[in-house]
Parts: sequence; C-alpha cells; structure tokens
Amino acid sequence: MELSQEQLERYSRHITIKEFGIEGQKKLLNSKVLVIGAGGLGSPCLMYLAAAGIGTIGIADDDVVDKSNLQRQVIHETADVGRLKTQSAKNKINALNPDVKVIVHNTFISADNILEIIKDYDFIIDCTDSFEAKFLINDACVIAHKPFCHGAVIHFRGQVMTYVPGKGPCYRCIFEKIPNKESLPSNKEIGVFGPLPGVIGNIQALECVKYLLNLGKLLTGRMLTIEALDMNVKVMKLPPCNQNCAVCSKRATIKDPHQSF
Repeated sequence: MELSQEQLERYSRHITIKEFGIEGQKKLLNSKVLVIGAGGLGSPCLMYLAAAGIGTIGIADDDVVDKSNLQRQVIHETADVGRLKTQSAKNKINALNPDVKVIVHNTFISADNILEIIKDYDFIIDCTDSFEAKFLINDACVIAHKPFCHGAVIHFRGQVMTYVPGKGPCYRCIFEKIPNKESLPSNKEIGVFGPLPGVIGNIQALECVKYLLNLGKLLTGRMLTIEALDMNVKVMKLPPCNQNCAVCSKRATIKDPHQSF
C-alpha cells in the first residue's frame, strides 16, 4: 500500500521518527487491535490508537454512558448519556480519523464469546474494571497465544503490565486467584482520581504501538505502578513465570475460558 498525501501529512510526526518511518506507519494501518472496555482506561487508549493510525480497532463493551462516567471517560460527552459506549466511542474515533475501521462488539465479554471475539486481532488491551474480566482476558489470551496489555486504576493508584506469549509471566502468574469481592473495595465505593485513567490508558496505547512495531522495551516481565498523590512511579521486575501457573505453565489446568472461575 502507498500512503496518500493526506496520510503523509496526518502522520508526518511519526514518519519523521527514524525508528518509525513510512513502513512503520503502514504496519499500524494494517494492524488490528481490540480494546475491551470503553470507560476510563479505554477512552484515552482508543483515542490515541485512532490518532496513531491503527487500521482496525475493535471495541468490546455492553454498557451505556452514565453521567458519573464523564468525570474520567473522556471519549464520551454529555449528549452521549444513555447511548451505548461502543457507539459513542465509534463516533469520536470516526470524527478524529476516517482511516480507522471500527468494529463494535456490543456484548459483555464472557467465557462463551471471548475466544471468538479476540481471534482476529493482533493485540488485546484490557481496559476493564473487574477482577473476573481481567482473569478471563488473561486466560483467553494465553490459550489463544495473543499478546495483551493489562491496566488497572483505583483511587490514586494505577498499574500496567504487558504479556507476550513465551516471553514473561502472565497476569495469573502474579495474582493467581480472583480476590474475594469483600476483601477489596471498588472504584464505586472509594472513587478514582479523574486524570489517572488517562495516564494509564495512554501507557497501554504506548505498549500496543511499541509491540506492533517492535520498538523499545515492553513492560513484559515488569509492572509499572504510579501513586498519583506523590507522583511515585516505579517499574518493578516481576517474578519469572510461575511453574505452577494454572493457565500458562506445563502443569496448566485451565485449557478453556470456562475453567477460569
């Protein structure tokens, strides 16, 4: 494919980067990325992936926009309240960059549908806000040999890690089991600092583009954490793959997403 004059202008700041260039931009335009969750993390992640020129972006979410979302979910506007988040996000992406093909999955991600949904994408981004969804996404990506980026925020704290098959521990290696719901508060209970999902979601977009273009060093085998109140940012080395991990080890007992829970 050849870039049009409009594309050469649109992506000129990418093309100028010697590690990127025209070939790098072509790779992005030919890439397919799925973002699961069009909320606080998904909003900035989707916008920057679209701006970067990811050719096909999938959005999976079954929720509608609520007024309480608008404090942090910046892809949505007041006029979108009551509208499906996938459709609201699709409208903003199309307005920002007509190059992007948007595929909407207006559904709750479940063990029944996740393998079918993720199968055609090059990279998966977990922008969900529940532990059940995060373990399910991890397990499905490991089973399907799909790379993905995990992100999470609560209160003033955020974290990001990236999984690449065969190159580091998965989410279940680190956290092993879904925590008891009563043991951890939710964002609804203790809140989330509005700008923080923007930081974490953008880092997830960074990880995605780096993976697609084989640039730099991913957060594979590492986890970035940020405490927003004192701007304490750390990148911690994670333990190696858990030899008893239920999904990614040789002793795996989870061979199907229905076994995740």
